[in-house]
Amino acid sequence: MAASDNGETTAPEAIGAEPCHPRDLLRFATAGSVDDGKSTLVGRLLYDTKSVLADQIEAVQRASVDKGLATPDLSLLVDGLRAEREQGITIDVAYRYFATPQREFVLADTPGHVQYTRNTVTGASTAELAVLLVDARNGIVEQTRRHAAVLALLRVPRLVLAINKIDLVSYDEETLTAIAKDFASLARSLGFPDDAVVTIPVSALVGDNVVERSQRTPWYDGPTLLGHLESVPVVGPELRAPFRMPVQYVIRPRGSGRDDLHDYRGYAGQVASGTVAPGDEVVVLPGGRRTTVAAVDTADGPLDVAGARRSVTIRLADDIDISRGDLLAAADAPPRVTSELETTVCWLAEKPLRSGARLLLKHGTRTTQVIVGAITERLDPETLRFGEAPAQLQINDIAHVGLRAADALPVDDYADVRATGSFLLIDPPTGNTLAAGLVGFPLADALG
Repeated sequence: MAASDNGETTAPEAIGAEPCHPRDLLRFATAGSVDDGKSTLVGRLLYDTKSVLADQIEAVQRASVDKGLATPDLSLLVDGLRAEREQGITIDVAYRYFATPQREFVLADTPGHVQYTRNTVTGASTAELAVLLVDARNGIVEQTRRHAAVLALLRVPRLVLAINKIDLVSYDEETLTAIAKDFASLARSLGFPDDAVVTIPVSALVGDNVVERSQRTPWYDGPTLLGHLESVPVVGPELRAPFRMPVQYVIRPRGSGRDDLHDYRGYAGQVASGTVAPGDEVVVLPGGRRTTVAAVDTADGPLDVAGARRSVTIRLADDIDISRGDLLAAADAPPRVTSELETTVCWLAEKPLRSGARLLLKHGTRTTQVIVGAITERLDPETLRFGEAPAQLQINDIAHVGLRAADALPVDDYADVRATGSFLLIDPPTGNTLAAGLVGFPLADALG
């Protein structure tokens, strides 16, 4: 649902339905080290599923000829920024949308260079699955471990280890088996269940096991990458969590000339987790008033039930003072309301973070001032353990940080509810995002 920071929006957007049901859509991200072939893999997926226009293919072919290549460089379908083409690396998160007869996809191709790890956090934050690439010649490297830790931190529920460039190791089964074994141990140490991780040997350059099954890997009897993406169950954690909906806008039509809208008062937003239906008891937070849902409206009419990611307008049985920034939540499973937060922060900015800093914290549709307390532990990307933190955090650091907010916030632990367990830290003078934060210690919990 679209809205400006001051809460202005239009009624059709505020109460409109999402274009497709979450069960028909898979959001996934790619990650991996530099030169592991992420952009080529994404380009291969788009090319082989006929998800690119003819003029795009022609442009890539011309650019490939100019570079002296005999075959099209499919990475150019993704690396669209001039700086990316010049440097040969992915800098920003590139989102691509494509579909097959079985499913629709939103794909986030994230950077591999260590200095852009923060962009991986952005791309993976809404993913239900991540494709983590490794070069078959190099196996598991430090950046693989760092990306795996980020994916575990964000509680991405499913992983695909795509062992790329298998053509460069002569399709050797033993090499690939050893890499898969190493990664299985890493994933297990990060808290991923064995059945959540699938290993697929691929060659993005020539297309082995990406969309079409390769005859050069007779020893592999698993799915192709696309086959797995089409068939993997999509039941995001937000669908199973208690109902949460941040209020984005209060709708009170004026001057419509319609008597049936004279007393209309609805609260528009996107269902962040769980489901809501008429008759459900809800609590309005942080105030704490309880009431009952009278109706769940959309532009296409009322709904019997609305689930996560559905943009709706909720009418309540009682007239309660509610404004943008409040949260509607299940009365029988409410979040806690607190101004003291124990958090895990991924620092995204060039300038360091120190205790005592005064920042803005954006949680749902509410923004409030916050003071940074103690920085207690920092994640070591090599050992994947939290140890004593330095006096300040540098870019890409992941650490446990205490925060004190000016206003009490309705929060859940990120491990329980993503939407109300996550937040952003913002620089007050510039409005730039400085950090992505999670309530609680989800990675430390997973590591035991």
